[in-house]
Amino acid sequence: MIIYGTALLALCHLLGIFLGDLLGQLMGVKTNVGGVGIAMLLLICARLYMQRRSWLPQMTERGVEYWGAMYIPVVVAMAAQQDVVAALRGGPVAVLAAIGSVLVCGAVISLMNRMETARMENPAAVAATDSDQILVKEHRHA
Repeated sequence: MIIYGTALLALCHLLGIFLGDLLGQLMGVKTNVGGVGIAMLLLICARLYMQRRSWLPQMTERGVEYWGAMYIPVVVAMAAQQDVVAALRGGPVAVLAAIGSVLVCGAVISLMNRMETARMENPAAVAATDSDQILVKEHRHA
């Protein structure tokens, strides 16, 4: 059922908020640090884990996919609630964390783009990889 996907999101959200608060306390900032992002990462990891073990029915997967698509609006809404001034007053740690996260995200996106470009430049490798994936899927369903 789709409601199970929502329940999985709720569990991941509660755990993410708890871990974000804990991370904020460890950093000396009296605010949640990345709770929503942690929650979405937990949701992705839980979905992949459950898919590999065939514990994720089709309807539950639809609920998880729905919330995955809602990621950006959820992050924007949660960020709007955060008190940026309090985070800045908490010390330079919040500013350094923000700058560091932007740099890490930029580096990861650049790496992903380079990997995709290299993959597209070698069509033989793409065809071999695609045929291997088809064989794995057929074997898994047999």
